[in-house]
Amino acid sequence: MRSVILEDGSDFAAWRTAARELLAAGLPPAQVQWQVGGATDLFGNTEPTSPVDAPVTTAGRVPREFMSLADTVLAHSDPRRHAVLYRMLWRLTHGERKLLQIATDDDLAWAHMAAKAVRRDMHKMKAFVRFREVAGPEGAVFIAWFEPSHDIVARVAPFFVRRFTGMRWSILTPLRSAHWDGETLRLDAGADKADAPTGDALEDLWRTYFANIFNPARLKVRAMTQEMPVRYWKNLPEAALIPALIQDASARMQAMVDKAPTMPQRRIPAPVKPAPALLPEGSLAQLREQARQCRACPLWQPATQTVFGEGPDDARIVVVGEQPGDQEDLAGRPFVGPSGELFDRALAQLSIERNALYITNTVKHFKFEPRGKRRLHARANAQEQAACRQWLAAELDRIRPRLIVCLGAMAAQNLFGSEFRLLEQRGQWITLDERTRGIATVHPSYILRLPSEAARAAAFEDFVRDLGRIRELAP
Repeated sequence: MRSVILEDGSDFAAWRTAARELLAAGLPPAQVQWQVGGATDLFGNTEPTSPVDAPVTTAGRVPREFMSLADTVLAHSDPRRHAVLYRMLWRLTHGERKLLQIATDDDLAWAHMAAKAVRRDMHKMKAFVRFREVAGPEGAVFIAWFEPSHDIVARVAPFFVRRFTGMRWSILTPLRSAHWDGETLRLDAGADKADAPTGDALEDLWRTYFANIFNPARLKVRAMTQEMPVRYWKNLPEAALIPALIQDASARMQAMVDKAPTMPQRRIPAPVKPAPALLPEGSLAQLREQARQCRACPLWQPATQTVFGEGPDDARIVVVGEQPGDQEDLAGRPFVGPSGELFDRALAQLSIERNALYITNTVKHFKFEPRGKRRLHARANAQEQAACRQWLAAELDRIRPRLIVCLGAMAAQNLFGSEFRLLEQRGQWITLDERTRGIATVHPSYILRLPSEAARAAAFEDFVRDLGRIRELAP
C-alpha cells in the first residue's frame, strides 16, 4: 500500500503531479491511499510517505474534459475525491478511453455530482457574501464572513477582485481567507467568525431597501429557499426580516387587491411628430469631414473610421451599396474588399470606368461581431440605417445624378421604399423624380456566398446583365 499525503487537498497541480508519478510506477488505485495534511489512516500511520520513488514518465494522454472536471471536483469536501479521480485516471489510461461518455458509470456520475455541488457553492458565495465596513489605519476596509460547503475561496476570489477592484476587502471562511489590498490578492489560512464584524452603519439602510422591494404578490417560499437556502440566512443582515415579511405577505397582497385601481386617462395625447431633419450643409468634401464626427448611432465606437462615398462631384451615375466591410473599414474607401473586386470585374466586362461613378453606402460605419481575431459582418438595424440616411440624402442632393444603382435589398428599400422586393423587381427601372431614375440588383456579397462555382458563375452573369441596363439611359 502506498500512502500519498497532499498538503492542500484542493490543489490540482499537486494532485496531478502525484497521480502522474503513481501512473508511471504502475500502481493501481487499490494500492494507493490518499491523505490530506496531517490526516491519519485507519491504522494510525502518521509518517509522511512520498508518492513514488520512480521517475516521472508519460503515462498516456487523457481528454482535456477530464482535467477540467478533476480541477473542479478537487474543491469538493468529500475525502474520497482524490481516490475517485485517480481511479478514473487509471481507467482512462488502461483501456477505457471512452469512460467519459458512459453517463451511467458510478465514478463519472459521482464526479459530475461533486462538480455540480462545487459550482453551485461558488454561485452562492457570489450571491450571499455581505461586506461590512471597518475603519483601518489606511482608510476603510470591508470584511465579510462566509461559510461555504466546499473549498472554493481560491476559485471565487478573482470574481470579487474584478467586482470590487477599487476597495480593500477580506473574505473570511473557516477553511481559508482571501485578502485584496487594491493591488494584490492574497490567500491565507481560515478564520473564526469572531474575527469578522457583526454589522455596520449601512445595514439599517440595506434592510429598509430590502423590505421595500419585497413583493408579496410574487412570493413563492419554496422557490425562495431553494435559491436562498436557510443555512446562509444567519450571515445575511436582511434575513432577519424574511419571516415577518412572509407572515404579512397574504395581508399585504389582499390590501393591494382591495385598493382602488388607478383610473386611466380619458384622453391620450397625440404623439408629437418630430420636425423633418435638415440636411447637412456644405460641399461633398465638407460633408465627408462632418460625417467623420457623426455620433448619431453607436456604430462609430467599434469602427476604425467613417467610410464615406467617393467619386466625381458631378457623376451622372451613383452606385449605392449597403454598408462597409472589414477591408473597407480599414482602408476608409467603399467597395475595396472581395465584393468590390467582383464589382470591378463586372464593370470591366461592361467597359464602364469605375472612376466615372460616385460609389457610396447606405450605412457609413462597419458593423461587426468579433470571432477571435476575425470581425464578422453584421447587418445594421433600422435605427442605425435611419441615423445614416441624412448623409446619403445629402450626397444625392449635391450630386443630383441621372441614374442611381442600388446593390442589395438594404440600399433598394432605403431609396425605393420598404415595399420594394429585390428578387422580384431587380433590373427594373424605377422613376424617382422628373430627372432621376433608379435600378437595383443583388449585392456582390450575395454572389460570393453561393455554395457552388456553377451557382456563382450563373449569378455573376445575371449581375452583369442588370448592371448593363444602365447603358440604356447613360451613354
